[in-house]
Amino acid sequence: MANPDFAGREYPVTAPYSVGREKVREFATAVGATHPAHHDLVAARGAGYPDLVAPPTFAVVIAQRAEAQYVTDPEADVDFSRVVHADEKFVHHRPIVAGDELVTVLHVDSVTHRGSIGMVTTRCEIYAAASSDDATPGEHVATVTSSLVIRGEDS
Repeated sequence: MANPDFAGREYPVTAPYSVGREKVREFATAVGATHPAHHDLVAARGAGYPDLVAPPTFAVVIAQRAEAQYVTDPEADVDFSRVVHADEKFVHHRPIVAGDELVTVLHVDSVTHRGSIGMVTTRCEIYAAASSDDATPGEHVATVTSSLVIRGEDS
């Protein structure tokens, strides 16, 4: 259950995630975000954005993609079927907009055990891809911190 040796681990920068207009619209519709800047390009540009602006929680799409590195790492010993999502926090340094190419660095901040329960905190630092190799982080866009509870066999 959740290898404690992973606390403090940092994973390499992810491949770029291309934020698409339709993904922004689909996510906004799914979460009930009705502001026109999420759906209409003219409204978004009229509000000062270069393209459709993603709802703040859209960052979870990018974060979960990065967290998959940890969750699927066999040495991490995480049984995803036993994971309960406990908490998620977002800090935005600028809005995410359609057209962004974003990369993420995943940090496993803590892994603790309390009885048969594992508790993991991850932090995804999301950046604009800055160079032609797309692996170099550029402008800091957002931080997503997630807390996961991993139920033990007897819970």
